[in-house]
Amino acid sequence: MNDSFGAGGFNATAGGGGAGNENKAEGVLPLVIEQVLESSDGGISLFGHQYAMITLVAIIRNVDYSSTKVTYQLEDHTGMYGAAGSRVGNTDTPRDVHALFPLSNAGRIDAHLWIEDDGVTSTPSIVPQSYARVVGSVRNQGGSKSIMIFKIDQINSPNEVTTHLLEVLHARYKGEENSKRKVEGGFDTNANATSNGGFMESDSVGASLGLNGKQLAVYKAIKSHVSDIGISRKELQAKFSHISPSEMQSIIDHMGQEGMIYTTVDTDHFFCVDA
Repeated sequence: MNDSFGAGGFNATAGGGGAGNENKAEGVLPLVIEQVLESSDGGISLFGHQYAMITLVAIIRNVDYSSTKVTYQLEDHTGMYGAAGSRVGNTDTPRDVHALFPLSNAGRIDAHLWIEDDGVTSTPSIVPQSYARVVGSVRNQGGSKSIMIFKIDQINSPNEVTTHLLEVLHARYKGEENSKRKVEGGFDTNANATSNGGFMESDSVGASLGLNGKQLAVYKAIKSHVSDIGISRKELQAKFSHISPSEMQSIIDHMGQEGMIYTTVDTDHFFCVDA
């Protein structure tokens, strides 16, 4: 991945070629619009991990209603594009130069929300020229990127804009850290198997936390997961199929009671306190 943050951009697709891209897409990745526009046609990936959905925080510049969908034009000032969608300048151009000479199509992308059978009543009330958080999947049609909206909500606090940018940076560096950990022979639930169901019986981290065996493996899976909403119970169960749902619940309850993990968007998504 290009470490240069010139022109406000990051690269959502670098650092993950070959077998890494064969992973099943899962999770939600916080991005800025330029990352979406520069993503590969093969989907959104970060350091070899494929993501099924993305989340953006952007200004709603325009809203267009039709009989089947609502199209929102989103802008977050991260990309500088001409009328034909071509990139202006390069990633080494300082941000303040772009700020002095903004372009009309800077960092914009269309996002589509399909209308359900009950019509306009099912669409959210979003005020143009306000900020909104969008969760959806990226589509590429005729070389043009767009977003299929799963959820859109207007936001009223500027803190949410700042928080989103921090989430974007956190996801990028956390992904790089996990990638290096794999390359350097880091934790692998299939490696160093012992008699306890394929998990390490002793570990300095586990000893300090009072965890061992299956508990430690689940803890590390939660800690290493890269997502702004945490790892889901379903993903944990898929990773450790030999652990019964009741035993998994006991492990999660124990770590929650000990203050090692906490729930995020609902009771089935988990973050590690020490992530």
